[in-house]
Amino acid sequence: MSAPCGGKQCRIGPSILNSDLSKLASECQRLMDSGADYLHLDVMDGHFVPNLTFGHPVVKCLRPKVPGVFFDMHMMVQNPEQWVQNMADAGANQYTFHYEATDDPTGCIRKIREAGMKVGVGIKPKTAVDVLVPLIDLVDMALIMTVEPGFGGQKFMADMMPKVSFLRERYSDLEIEVDGGVGPSTIQYCADAGATMIVSGSAIINSDNPKETITYMRDIVNQSIQKTSSKS
Repeated sequence: MSAPCGGKQCRIGPSILNSDLSKLASECQRLMDSGADYLHLDVMDGHFVPNLTFGHPVVKCLRPKVPGVFFDMHMMVQNPEQWVQNMADAGANQYTFHYEATDDPTGCIRKIREAGMKVGVGIKPKTAVDVLVPLIDLVDMALIMTVEPGFGGQKFMADMMPKVSFLRERYSDLEIEVDGGVGPSTIQYCADAGATMIVSGSAIINSDNPKETITYMRDIVNQSIQKTSSKS
């Protein structure tokens, strides 16, 4: 983990969906050895998003291979409540569901808490950030999608940054995650807006020097955190 900066710290979480899934355990270890702070695991059900990835059996197999690593589950699934206990049993640390995927976000949050996991809630690009306001005090993290969820390798949507700024201005200690098209060329936008948890897929996985890429992005965000802290 990077050192705290003004009460917050930047954390970089590679999205393992972009890695070679035939050797997932060794890929995860490679990413952690490159300086990753946590791993972002994308779960897609073919309903909430058109793509299909993996579920809790894979997570359960992966858990003992990388003990102690923080698993942030990005649950791009309809009715996320149904998978909460399975993911908790598999060893997930944080369960991030989509606001749009459930009729009862508060109930979903309660179920995740009762299962012993941290809670994240995310919104798609077309969803107004205001919907998160009633939930902020109940969750550990808010995820602002910077691409349409469902596929890797999409172009970063800089026009999502006002959502991040909106949350940061109102909730100084909130963990705010960004996901989609984030890499060295777009990290400054995320840093300036106030994001603290950075999901990056292909930019890290396909880098000739993933350690250098991770360090660069973390430094950019921490510089922004320090600037903000010195002004307050």
